[in-house]
This record gives sequence, structure tokens and C-alpha cells, in this order.
Amino acid sequence: MDTAKECIENGKAVLGIELGSTRIKAVLIDQARIPIASGSHEWENRLEEGFWTYSLEDIWEGLRACYRSLAKDVRRRYGTEIRRLGAIGVSAMMHGYMAFDKDGELLVPFRTWRNGTTGPAADVLTELFGYNIPERWSIAHLYQAVLNGEEHVSSIAFMTTLAGYIHWKVTGQTVIGIGDASGMFPVDTETKDYDRAMAEKFDDLTEERQYPWKLRDILPRIRMAGQEAGVLTEEGAGMIDDSGQLEPGIPLCPPEGDAGTGMTATNSVAVGTGNVSAGTSAFVMAVLDKLPGNVHREIDLVTTPDGSPVAMVHANNCTSELNAWVGLFGQVLESFGAKSDTRQLYQVLYNKGLEGEYDCGGVLSYGFLSGENIARVEKGRPMTLRTPGSRFTLANFMRSHLYGALGTLRMGMDILYREGVHIEQIYGHGGFFKTPAVGQRIMAAALETPVAVLETAGEGGAWGIALLADYMLHKKEGQTLGVYLSRTVFENSKGSSVEPASEDMEGFRRFMRSFKAGLAAERMAGEVL
Repeated sequence: MDTAKECIENGKAVLGIELGSTRIKAVLIDQARIPIASGSHEWENRLEEGFWTYSLEDIWEGLRACYRSLAKDVRRRYGTEIRRLGAIGVSAMMHGYMAFDKDGELLVPFRTWRNGTTGPAADVLTELFGYNIPERWSIAHLYQAVLNGEEHVSSIAFMTTLAGYIHWKVTGQTVIGIGDASGMFPVDTETKDYDRAMAEKFDDLTEERQYPWKLRDILPRIRMAGQEAGVLTEEGAGMIDDSGQLEPGIPLCPPEGDAGTGMTATNSVAVGTGNVSAGTSAFVMAVLDKLPGNVHREIDLVTTPDGSPVAMVHANNCTSELNAWVGLFGQVLESFGAKSDTRQLYQVLYNKGLEGEYDCGGVLSYGFLSGENIARVEKGRPMTLRTPGSRFTLANFMRSHLYGALGTLRMGMDILYREGVHIEQIYGHGGFFKTPAVGQRIMAAALETPVAVLETAGEGGAWGIALLADYMLHKKEGQTLGVYLSRTVFENSKGSSVEPASEDMEGFRRFMRSFKAGLAAERMAGEVL
């Protein structure tokens, strides 16, 4: 405790902040890279004029509330204040669209990754580039605005992601980490910059519209992990800490997306490693030695924070419907006058799922609150289906929801497996793994790969971006990010690994045959309801 207090008072602690879909989190680490304080703020996107968005007020009020929560935790634990820091890192959900004019004014409300409104643009660009452009990507949002004839496009001076925006406002630097950049526009992993040939194709595509900009001029400049990316300005310090105690002049690392910080937080940046984040959404990141030979619309190609190619399988939906059912069972208990403890509810119900039949006994569940590109579902409608001969027990019901939460993920992974991608072990993090052993066992069955969860997995992306900020400060000459993580951060880390059980894998395969067949009903539900 005394050492942590000295670290804070001497300005040696490092701060990581990540703005996730439902929570903003801050983590303060000491010189041993161990979290010593944290803060958080809950927030939620909203649907306005057909777009999922957060207002600028939401962003800054949420960021300051998170920092106040962190400062309160520091006072409670150590009886001191944060004034100076060794470094700061900012991370946020990837993709989306934030476009600004020459005066720095936001031209249209922030369009988040969640918007599935860019299908025509994504199709055109994928064919033009010979490279998969998902609907979430910033370039798809930009070109869809072009196709829609939106007036604001001609006024764009700069576009970026949420992390890039915050970093810009607190440092004055229009830069971005390569991992986050790779979710805006394709990156050449050899040159570590935006793909020049593709950028020229985009400019040719829009030439007749006579916009006053070229694409590369309005994208943020790319920075690699370990590089400095500016310092906190006096105005920026006030935008984070409204108490006025945080001092300017603190160096910041390149802003990164949540995929890159997830890879960092699970020591999954080296070739052949992988991680899976499973919470509101789910995604697997597999670090490759080379790009796949074929273009797959279901697979995103992004990079690690130090520029290695990564295949990303992304599912929009994972635990939301599971959480809703756990909440409903809690209401049932309360209706009988029983007190409902949320943690115990999850433990009991998740473990009940392990008692179910390996193929869920004919019970089929879809947790689609929103559409799923991989499953070709445009509009999500959560559903549970069963045949008259199914065994409708609580155990089978819960197991079907645990399986169903990972169905889309498995469909995407099957594509990678056919491409010859092999991952020896996947590191898991996120809410799906909070109940000990259950999430790991189900995920191992779904991916047919050992799944490990580290003791630090709960720290998540805020810890990951703090590690990237620390790497910037302490990187040795020629030291790669992978070596830094393996030898400096994770060398003595503890955790547990679960091997996939043969009966679970076979049961999941049978479930997936029904899951794929039943997608026709899921698509129809979106059309009629």
C-alpha cells in the first residue's frame, strides 16, 4: 500500500481509460504493471434518427465521471490525490464514424460500430478493393454517406474513431494506433500505413463528386505501439479531470481500439496466439503469419497494436439475452418472496446448463437482439424454439442459451479453420467467463480449442491500454510488444486452462446443425415482427 501511494504521489503511475459499449473504465497501474486503483461509469447508446449514437456530452460527461470514480478510489485506498502520471492511454470501441469540419465541429452525430446501415457501401468497396470491408468500418460509413448524397461529406476536414477523437481533443494530435486504424481503412502490414493502392481506388471512385479532399488527407496519422503520440495539454487535463488537479504535460501512447487492448491484456499479440472477448458482443482475434488467400465477408482483417495481421471473427450478440433470462428468473424468485443475489443466480443457472444434454435435447435458442452479418440475419429477434419431442428442462434451456450465445462465433471460426488457421490456445475474457469453469468449458467446446482465463482477465481493455502506455515508457531498444508482454507482464501470471471435452464438442456440432437450419425462422421473425 505504501509503495502504491508513493508511486501515485511521485507521478509514476500509469493510467488506462477505455470507453466500451456499456461502461467506461479507468485503471491505474504501478511500476510492476499491477492495477492499484480503478473507476468506472455506466452508459448506454441510443437510437436517434435511425443511428445508434452517443452524444459528445455523453462522451465527456462519462469520461469525467469515470475519472472522478478513479480519484475517489485512490483517496479511499491511499488517502492521496492524482496530480501527475507517468503516462496515459485512451482506448474505445473500434470502427464507427466521427467526421469534423475545418473548425473541429462534428458534422453529424457519432455513428457507432453498431449501425448496420452501410450494406451497399460495404459491398461496393469489398468488390473494388478485393478485401473485406465490414459494415462497421469507418470507410463504409463514409462511402455510404457519399451514396446517400449527404451534404456534410464535402465539408469533412478530418475523420476518426472514438478513441482517436478523445486523444485529439486532449493532446491536439490527430493520430491513431495502427490497430484502431485498421478498422477504419485497410492497412498494409508491410509499410505499416493505410494501403495506398486502395486509397487511390477510393479517390478515383469519388472523383466525379469533386470533393475538396483526398482520403489519406482526412484520415488520422498512424502510430505504432511504443511510439509517443503527444502530451496532455492544459485544456485536455481539464476535459478529463474537472477538479483541476491533473497536471498537463503527461505523455500519451497512440489511442487504440478495444480489439487491440484485448489482445494486449491477454498476451495475444504474437503470431499463432488468439483471444476471445465474450460479453455484449463476442469476437475472436487470431494473429496470423500471413493474410488468408481468399476474401471472406464474415472475417475482418485488422492488426495487432504493433502491426501484425489479425483475423477477427465478430458477432454482434453474445450474452445480452442470457442476461435477460437470468434477470427474469430473479424476478420469479422475488415473486415468491426470495431474495435474489445476482452473482449466485448466474452461478446456479450457468452450472445448471452443464447438467443439460450435450446437444440441448432439441431446445434451440437465438440471442439476436441485433442483426448478424455472419449468419445473414438483418434484424435480430431473440427466440427459443423446440420440437414437440424435445426435452424441455431448465438444464437444457440454459445450455441452449450458452450454446446459442456462441453460435455465430462458431460459424465464423469454421471459415478460418477451412483456411488452415490453427490456434493452439485461446485466452478468454469478458462477462461470459465470470462464472468459474462454465464459460471456459462451453467456449472450448464451441471453438474446439483449449481456452485459458488469466487471473487478470477481469481488468480488460483499460488495463490493456495502460500496458501499452507503459510499453511506450519502458520499451528497450528493439524490444517487440510480444517480448515486453511475455517477459515483463505475464511471465509469472496465473490462470486456468480448460481442454475441450469430446462429448461437449460432439454435442455442440449437433446443436450447430439445428442452429443453422433454424436461421430461416430467425430471418422470417425479423420480417414479420
